[in-house]
Amino acid sequence: MSDAIQHVLVTGATGYVGGRLVPCLLREGYRVRCFVRDATRLRAQPWSDRVEVVTGDALKPDTLGDVFEGIDAAYYLIHSLAAGSEFAERDRRAATNIREAAEAAGVERMIYLGGIRPKGDQLSHHLKSRMETGDVLREGSIPVTEFRAAVIVGSGSLSFELIRYLTERVPLLICPKWVQTPTQPIAIRNVLQYLVDALDQPKSAGRVIEIGGSDVLTYGDMFQRYAKVRGLNRPIVNVPFLTPRLSSHWVGLVTPISNQVARPLIEGLDNEVTVDDPTVARRLFPDVEPISYEAAVRLALRRYASNDIPTVWNSAVSSHPKGRLVRVSLETTQGMFKETRQVQVEASPEDAFAVIQSLGGETGWLYGDALWRLRGYLDQLMGGIGYRKGRRHPTELRAGDTVDFWRAEEVDAPHLLRLRAEMTMPGRAWLQYEVEPDGEGRTVVRQINFFEPRGLWGTLYWYVMALPHSVMFSGMLNALRDRIEAHPRPAATLAS
Repeated sequence: MSDAIQHVLVTGATGYVGGRLVPCLLREGYRVRCFVRDATRLRAQPWSDRVEVVTGDALKPDTLGDVFEGIDAAYYLIHSLAAGSEFAERDRRAATNIREAAEAAGVERMIYLGGIRPKGDQLSHHLKSRMETGDVLREGSIPVTEFRAAVIVGSGSLSFELIRYLTERVPLLICPKWVQTPTQPIAIRNVLQYLVDALDQPKSAGRVIEIGGSDVLTYGDMFQRYAKVRGLNRPIVNVPFLTPRLSSHWVGLVTPISNQVARPLIEGLDNEVTVDDPTVARRLFPDVEPISYEAAVRLALRRYASNDIPTVWNSAVSSHPKGRLVRVSLETTQGMFKETRQVQVEASPEDAFAVIQSLGGETGWLYGDALWRLRGYLDQLMGGIGYRKGRRHPTELRAGDTVDFWRAEEVDAPHLLRLRAEMTMPGRAWLQYEVEPDGEGRTVVRQINFFEPRGLWGTLYWYVMALPHSVMFSGMLNALRDRIEAHPRPAATLAS
């Protein structure tokens, strides 16, 4: 640990990289403060009781007053890729506000993770925003270490999920020309090594450092090598007329990545993205040994096999454009429709909750799964996230996790689970499960649908959907009762 730097701030601590960086810093002996918009999002992290948590919003300067007090160095890991067409402007504003607040507090160092500049003339909106963010941070007086990486390979990373789902689900890969573009993937463990070691390397201050793994590959190569590791045969057919828009719709159909996220990501894949001078990183960080792409894939798959995935790409609230909305208190919101169903089950609260928190993903919703998928496809056509099938863990939930097109807003095992809908609709919706004991060996499971309409269309939507919702949610609760009573689980599952 650096003698000069002892107290470190991590912005974006609920995100993919930030959530993995924090425990690495703690292992090195640094005091860590996490800057988040919602402190409850960190409660389930195993390291949450070892860090200081401050709340605020990078887009609101008046919430940043005491965030940097006593901080020696800060990590900037905020981005707004899924905030729709306005993500670049949000990124600029957030970087400016954070830089000014850090300067006012006398922060000595800032470390930022961006993207490698493509070799061609074209620069996608996504990569341009990554470059601009670094420029904005450097406009101040604080020395900035900017790491630039291409594809990050790790369990749950956005780029790796794109490769994994396409290769696993599509037996014949019909791909546009961007699959032949060279890139230099890097393992998440190497990225974390660089980020931590930068604190102890003063010569990295004020530098832009490109980092990559040991292989330069095309996306086609990455698909094929992933397939090889998994023992799959995945022929590739190149179709040159597939535009980024069409490609993003295809990705949205077969992966959990929405069109809005996929399109800016794919637009940045047309030009070569490789490290210009690998000797820079090697000279400054001789202890970092970049591993191969196949080694990184095997490590990621080992994580999936053990269900030990600490963070995923959509862990952060900003992974969905509606994520920036203020968290609503259901008890005080006016004009809220509330529909309650309940059933008694022959099981303990712990057993009942274990089944409830395993809903979605591969388990499904136990009733009307085809209709849920249809609703997801319609949502995607309307520009929403679609049926983002998948979960971080098959049986365990924590606040902030995504479950298909829901997000876990509150998890209080074995009493309460509240899911917030992220699908497109004229209002806001929640699905809540309450579990309470009802005598020896029995439990009441209460299913509550909340809907806060937005204007007249929202109210009409509620009444139009009343009958199909009644059928769907009644069927779900009955199927849930049968599942709980047929498959009791030990309470220890909750802590696994």
